[in-house]
Amino acid sequence: MTDTAPTRPSPWQPATVVAIRPETARAKTFRLALAQPSTHLAGQHFVVRLTAPDGYSASRSYSVASAPDGTNEIELTVERLLDGEVSSFLHDEVVIGDELEVRGPIGGFFVWKGEEPALLLGGGSGVVPLMAMLRLARRTGRAHLVHLVASVRSPEDLLYADELMGPDTTVAYTRVAPNDFPRPPGRLRISDLAPLVPSGATAPLAAGYVCGSSGFADAASHLLVDLGLPADRVRVERFGPTD
Repeated sequence: MTDTAPTRPSPWQPATVVAIRPETARAKTFRLALAQPSTHLAGQHFVVRLTAPDGYSASRSYSVASAPDGTNEIELTVERLLDGEVSSFLHDEVVIGDELEVRGPIGGFFVWKGEEPALLLGGGSGVVPLMAMLRLARRTGRAHLVHLVASVRSPEDLLYADELMGPDTTVAYTRVAPNDFPRPPGRLRISDLAPLVPSGATAPLAAGYVCGSSGFADAASHLLVDLGLPADRVRVERFGPTD
């Protein structure tokens, strides 16, 4: 993932796995207990580093899915990628009680502090940092400030399916939709977003957050601009081909 804002280096610290929850057939959420209370903001990420007995190490960045709550626990949702070195190890080897090495929180540009109206657009696993924003809004009684649009291939690919649905969310299936779903399958369209972008001076949309693959990020950010949101208010985070 990318973040154009400079970040302050943070030290590595141990994190104990206290819970593992399956989200889809290819994604799991790992709840980690840090040594100190987390100071993360919704939208930030942590780096997870694995070190083998021979000294070889590999590290990957994963967005925090949990809302800031002042505790020492965070949740990272990890999608298993084909031949993914770190994601495969986390999925196949890590169990509750294991200790991982993490560094963070990282990122200063793609964050939502719970104070301004925002439209959140996530493609696939790009919904993870946006879920932290939605959870923050719901926990603080500010769900009216955000609307999350999740674009996924099929119902089986939808992260947080049991929690996501509500008046503050929209789901767009691109390949296969449930039989009784009102929207036919297809890519995100301007007609999906137009009702979510206020016009005039009433409750102006302060920012748009877009997270996903490069193709999704480009298309979704252009939709927001076409709907009248200034380009400098569109914050984009792209997920690359790392695991």
